[in-house]
Amino acid sequence: MTNTCLKIAVIGLGNIAKQHIENIISAQVQGVELVAVCSRTRSELSEEYGLAHYQDYKSLIDSKLADAVIIATPTMTHFEIAKYALQNNIHVMLEKPIGLSSFEGEQLITYQKKDTKFALMLNQRTAPVFTKMKSIVESGILGNIQRTHWTMTNWFRPEIYFQVSDWRATWRGEGGGLLVNQAIHNLDVFQWICGLPIQIRGFCEFGKYHDIEVEDEVTAYLKYQNGATGIFVASTGEAPGVNRLEIAGDKGALIFNAGKLTLVENMQSTAAFNKQTNDMFGMPDSRSKPVLIDEDVNQHALVMNNFINAILHEEALIAPASAGLASLDMANAMLLSTWKNLPVNLPLNRHDYQQHLDTKIQSSSLRAKSSRQANVDMSASYR
Repeated sequence: MTNTCLKIAVIGLGNIAKQHIENIISAQVQGVELVAVCSRTRSELSEEYGLAHYQDYKSLIDSKLADAVIIATPTMTHFEIAKYALQNNIHVMLEKPIGLSSFEGEQLITYQKKDTKFALMLNQRTAPVFTKMKSIVESGILGNIQRTHWTMTNWFRPEIYFQVSDWRATWRGEGGGLLVNQAIHNLDVFQWICGLPIQIRGFCEFGKYHDIEVEDEVTAYLKYQNGATGIFVASTGEAPGVNRLEIAGDKGALIFNAGKLTLVENMQSTAAFNKQTNDMFGMPDSRSKPVLIDEDVNQHALVMNNFINAILHEEALIAPASAGLASLDMANAMLLSTWKNLPVNLPLNRHDYQQHLDTKIQSSSLRAKSSRQANVDMSASYR
């Protein structure tokens, strides 16, 4: 890519698309020119900023007006739009998840050409607290990981969130609910820091708190290759909810709770103390200290800037599209385990999961959108 400024278009004009547009217009995303938007109805944005407007994504892509597109449409359309853009050598930044399932995502990646960048908006990989946690775990200071536990129940969503959308929280439109929409971020960060488990036993509740057909509460038990175990708990029906991530190792623990990060270091490894002490009720001495996270970043803008630099300057992608398969595998495994009432091994048999999902989709339909007007504050949607 020899251009010094990338021409980009946004497909979809929902809440998150408008945030991407704002980041570009306010110059929080550099090296890019917004040239067009695509939506079924004409937007004031296109007139206000002199942007070309297309009602059909194929017409936009065929025009060759844009070098890259941001796809921020309902999940059920991700595959067809991204496939068409990739087939036409257009760079793609796709909103999460990569598809209705990891099987669909795996198929989509096959359409990427060698010289085309395909990235996924896994923005929480840029959150300073999570990048710090990853570096601490990788440093080995915790020793061998023994246990992981993430309770993420402050994804509360009221009924109107679902009512004003025809596709959200349906098997046909989204491929699931809590796991593939809100908690997909947590699952991505969880496996990014701690690694993928080798087995998952999931317990999903469907429409427990909302008038929806998909999951809105999940508890899952994880097993890892090294013998470590884990728990993942998530909900969109609990308020105020909890956001607590614990990573316990042989030499200490890392605890993220209510926005604060704490590192606990054992003076002697647990395994060594266990074998050597003569104290019947002894415990290794430890010291606890806060890990200060004073950096505040625009996560979406960081990922977009990385995408632009990957195209213009061959910078390594923070989240290539393929990185989105692992978290979907975990989400899909939790659902499949619930449906089968059995543990599910990873690597996931994606074809098996897809067959089960297809059965759900066959009996699923999009809902009639409510005429209620929702008050939208996107800053309140992030956890």
